[in-house]
Amino acid sequence: MRILIANDDGYLAPGLAALVKACEGLGDLDIVAPEQNASGTSNSLTLGRPLSVHTATNGFLYINGTPSDCVHLALTGVLPNRPDLVVSGINNGANMGDDTLYSGTVAAAMEGFLFGIPAIAFSQVQKGWGDLEAAARVARSVIERVLQQPPARSPFLLNVNIPNRPDADTLPRIVTRLGRRHASEPLIAQTSPRGDIMYWIGPAGDAREAGPGTDFHATANGQVSITPLQVDLTEHAALPDWTQWLGRAPA
Repeated sequence: MRILIANDDGYLAPGLAALVKACEGLGDLDIVAPEQNASGTSNSLTLGRPLSVHTATNGFLYINGTPSDCVHLALTGVLPNRPDLVVSGINNGANMGDDTLYSGTVAAAMEGFLFGIPAIAFSQVQKGWGDLEAAARVARSVIERVLQQPPARSPFLLNVNIPNRPDADTLPRIVTRLGRRHASEPLIAQTSPRGDIMYWIGPAGDAREAGPGTDFHATANGQVSITPLQVDLTEHAALPDWTQWLGRAPA
């Protein structure tokens, strides 16, 4: 068993170290992570400049690129052996609902999935690394479960969100769907010392679809959320309507 571990918070992030420790003894581990925090980079690949791979003092490989860069390079030449599983995290903050489209943590796992490798993304619901050891125990138990009892659908892509609680490893696990958020809060404008206006992306909005069955509902009610994801963004149910629309003569 060979496991590739990545993240989006950077190779020095506590969440990455915790996930690596959680995976010890499960197989041969390869760690490839961004040089710097790359949160919110989604599935972007760096195409306009070369990338460099370095080895940290702890043996982790780090790359001056995105989470997707890290996994892509690992799978296409940096690593001599193909992994059996890709895991990403543990992220500093939730990746639920619409946030998964922006998440570098989910993107790193998705890059493995795109190469036909089972993959899991792990995130803590709140920022700050609180109760990280408990979250790591959850991550290990989920990984052990998929290794000992491989899902019928493979490769798979799972998005796991873990409440920041010291008893997180004892909480129920529930399979969920993605909820929805309101649009982001307004941008934040600031004036630089030189008088230029600078803008920050506003904070994420509140959840607007967070009922039973969603990832938001599960974590808010003391459960570990496990959401199976897919890459196909096609609105399959709407295909007949669009075909009918296209076939109508213009008015």
